[in-house]
Amino acid sequence: MKLLGAIIILIGSTWVGFEFAKRLSERPRQLRHLKVALQSLEAEIMYGMTPLAQASANLAKQLPKPMTYLFERFSYHLLNHRDSVASAWEESLRETWHLTALLQSEFEIMKQFGTTLGQHDRANQQKQIRLTLAHLEREEGDARDKQNRYEKMIKSLGFLTGLLIIILML
Repeated sequence: MKLLGAIIILIGSTWVGFEFAKRLSERPRQLRHLKVALQSLEAEIMYGMTPLAQASANLAKQLPKPMTYLFERFSYHLLNHRDSVASAWEESLRETWHLTALLQSEFEIMKQFGTTLGQHDRANQQKQIRLTLAHLEREEGDARDKQNRYEKMIKSLGFLTGLLIIILML
């Protein structure tokens, strides 16, 4: 019976370590998806001259989860609530951000981007998108650095914590 309990504790703590490590590896991937989404939005605005609600709906169909939710909600708010673009963007961020592995710093970057969305002509809008992409590029580099530095350690820590608990219980 003790052996079964020890195995369950070890598996549980190892699983927790792997889940924390997964969050570290998800962040750079989601930042890349967000950058691709903004580049696609830029193309839709600059060259397709697509309305923002339609462009967001198109993006939602192309992106993987959880980024698809952000653009679905943004399109929904623009079409149904007649909010300003900035408030629709911020509301969409608030509704979907908890589904991502992204941090508060990325939230602030995207929130700031939303305040400029739809406020300028195409050339200035393109500059704002490029500025946001530069910020996200910096965040992605930081995320990759943290992933490389801490992912293995967190996985090992989960396993070792389980072993410590088992040793303390004996």
